[in-house]
Amino acid sequence: MNLLLIGTDLFYREENQIETLGERIKKIRKLNEMNQIVFSKSVGISQATLSELEQDKYKPSIEIIISIVNEFHVDLSWLVFGRTDSNYNSNSVKKINENELALLMLFDKLEKIDQRELIQLIKSKLSK
Repeated sequence: MNLLLIGTDLFYREENQIETLGERIKKIRKLNEMNQIVFSKSVGISQATLSELEQDKYKPSIEIIISIVNEFHVDLSWLVFGRTDSNYNSNSVKKINENELALLMLFDKLEKIDQRELIQLIKSKLSK
């Protein structure tokens, strides 16, 4: 299992999992807890176009790709090529330690409202 930091979001990827461009776009949308309508408006495309992108029925233009990269602060190479291997040297990919993994696993078990509360508590502690 690889844990990855893409933009400001941390997630994992199984070693042999192959993702398509459409799957990576959908992952960005889901990580940001957006439905297709809200996400598509934020990048300047129709919901129908987004649906086709996520199903890999349509290849995005460079303008759409740039809009997604800029709006959601994801790495261009990750979005386009899915590069996350050890040969790819980027600050957007970070392996986490055992304590961080344990924290993530516990955090994932919390209800969404409790997760948000915990995030606010951490932000408050960091701002002091």
